[in-house]
This record gives sequence, C-alpha cells and structure tokens, in this order.
Amino acid sequence: MGEPSAPGLVLGVDSGGSGLRIAVARADGTRAPAATSAAGRLPAAEPVPVRRLGTVVIPEPVRTGPGGIDADDLLARVLPAAESLLREAGATGETGATGEAGTTGGAQGAHGTSGHGRCVAVCVGAAGMATLGDGLRATLPTALFRSLGTARLALAADAVTAYAGALGQRPGAVVAAGTGMIAMGTDLTAATGWRRADGWGHLLGDCGSGAWIGRAGLAAAMRAHDGRPGGSAALLARAEAVFGPVTGLPGKLYPRTDRPAVLASFAPEVARCAAEDKFAAAILDEAAHHIADTAAAVCPPAAGPARPEIACTGGLFRMGEPLLEPLRSALAVRLPGVRLAAAAGDPLDGALLIASALARDALRLPTDEHLLHVVDRRRPEDGWPPPAPAQHGRP
Repeated sequence: MGEPSAPGLVLGVDSGGSGLRIAVARADGTRAPAATSAAGRLPAAEPVPVRRLGTVVIPEPVRTGPGGIDADDLLARVLPAAESLLREAGATGETGATGEAGTTGGAQGAHGTSGHGRCVAVCVGAAGMATLGDGLRATLPTALFRSLGTARLALAADAVTAYAGALGQRPGAVVAAGTGMIAMGTDLTAATGWRRADGWGHLLGDCGSGAWIGRAGLAAAMRAHDGRPGGSAALLARAEAVFGPVTGLPGKLYPRTDRPAVLASFAPEVARCAAEDKFAAAILDEAAHHIADTAAAVCPPAAGPARPEIACTGGLFRMGEPLLEPLRSALAVRLPGVRLAAAAGDPLDGALLIASALARDALRLPTDEHLLHVVDRRRPEDGWPPPAPAQHGRP
C-alpha cells in the first residue's frame, strides 16, 4: 500500500498599492495562534484557521491600465513565487523556520506541482477587484489551472479578504481604516450578501480615517494661526514642527498626488495632543462617531441572543486609547451589545482562509460576481475543463 498523501496545499495572494504578498497553507485549515491588538487594548477575534507555511513579498505593485488590473503582470509575478512555495512546502512538509521562500523556479507543466505539493485552491485578493478586475476574472481561472493544476479559484476584493482575515466566516462587520476607511459586513446569507459603506476616498468620504483626522487637525492649526475660533495652539505647534511654517502648507500639499497619505501622516500628532488639548480630543471623538456610523451601516442584525462582532483592522487603530476609548463609547450608543475586537489576522490570512474553505467545500461567505467570485472546475457551468492550448504543427 502506498504512503497516505499529505493534505493538499492552498495559495493566497494579497495584491495592493504597496505590492504583492503570496503565501501557502495546508488545506485542512491548521489553526494559527490567536492575534493580539496592536494597541494592546482590544480583545482579539477568534483565531483564523490558517497557518502560513511560507510567504513571498514582492514590493512592487501590479500594474493597472485602461482595462483594469493587468492580469499578465500579476501572473508574471505570482507564478514563479507560487511554484517555489508549493514545491518547498510539498517536498519538506513546510518551509524553513523563517517562513520565507525564494521566488525562483520554472514552470511546472500543465498541472503544476504534484504529489504533496499539489495546489488544490487559490484565492487572489486585490485592491480594485470590484471595479478593475474584469481582466483577472477572464484570465486567471484558465491560467492558474494550466500552471498550478488549481481546481478551485476565488477572486476577492481586498475588503472581503480583510473581512475573512479579521473574523473568519462569522457574521459581523469589519472596519478597515488607515489612510482611508471602508467597512464590510454580512450575516452570511446569500439573500443579504455583502454590505459595504464608505471607501469613497478623501474628497467624498473616508470619514474618520487617517486622512480625515489629519486634515481636521491641520485645519484647527490654520484656525489658530489666523486667530479664528476653534483654533488649536497645540496642533499649530505640531504642524510647524512637522511641516515648517504653516503658511507654506498649501504649496507643500496641494500639488502632491499623495495628498491623502500626507494628511494621514498628521493623524498621530492629533492623537498625541488629545490628552491635553480639547480641540484634538474633539476631532478624535468626531472621528469615532463617523467610524461607528459606518460600522452600523454594514453590521448585520442580531440573530437570537448572539450579537455580531465588529473587528477593527488597519494602521489607524494603532493610535490606541485616544481613538479607541471614544470609539467604544460611540459604538455602545450606536450598536449596543455589539462586541468590538481586534482583527485576528490580515488580508493575506483572509485569502488563505477563503482558499482553504473552498478546498474543503466549506465556504460560507456570500459569493458575488465582483466582490467574491468563485470558479470551480467541477461545475459544468464554469466551462471546465478549459480547452487545451493549440499544438502548432500537429493535425
């Protein structure tokens, strides 16, 4: 009798503005250690059932063009890293102690790695998937099947992988906040699907985000400079320490294409002033109410005695108690009884969780053509198996 085969491997991809991260995990969903809050003040959500066996980080983001996210560019970056990760995890049981793997390795043929390194499912999470992902949806299923032998594929918006990384497959809401802000929620029913709020950018929304807090703080500094009501001398001093004379701020800010990031860079200064400055404290209190309103817009209703969870993820919440304390108070009023928790994992963990659930026929998150699109080669309606590539010079 042959040796029993090890569990298959799944691949997760997290594509965003800062680059690509690719990781492998076991399809059986080995549990990871529980996460802790970056601020040390929020209880963590339950651990996400994945443990990375290896990770590759590619700091250059995938190109976008008139047709959306460039599928060929993504594949050129992902496939060599994926093949190396799968080969190493399949050959050794898991990668080395560092959890990192190289990106070298040639193509593996029509069915990719084999045996213990078999890739049974993939989830690609990408910023812009909902609006710029048509090329990925058209190209990736066949390309990954031919390259890696992938049976099942999920293409997800990064907000969905953030949700899965934070809460797993439990009903609730996730607020992802950094420079910008977006919230996603679901009760896991197909009829309801996904709820989304904000994420509209610093000119139209992202209320309560880092860019919003930073802009409000700088506006209070400018009012103090002018002698107008509502000005904060403390924030004026911090603005001049960071940016120089505030009369030069318009020239430093308005021509830049990364204005939201520049505004958000001042948000920690607002937090530092909040304990002693009423204007800074008021800005964070208003931000907390905006975040609570956004969370309430997507949070599913309670089902019986159980209350949904709200998980917070992203760099904004590293500001700690100056923001978390008013946020807890705002949520207690807006959503009484709802539990606020730190995210259990990040979007790459979420991509691995979705791939693992897909491999085990255990995916409970709502599917959606643009937010969480699933292709399963066992389903005739998905057109599987794809046609073989043409063999030139043969009849």
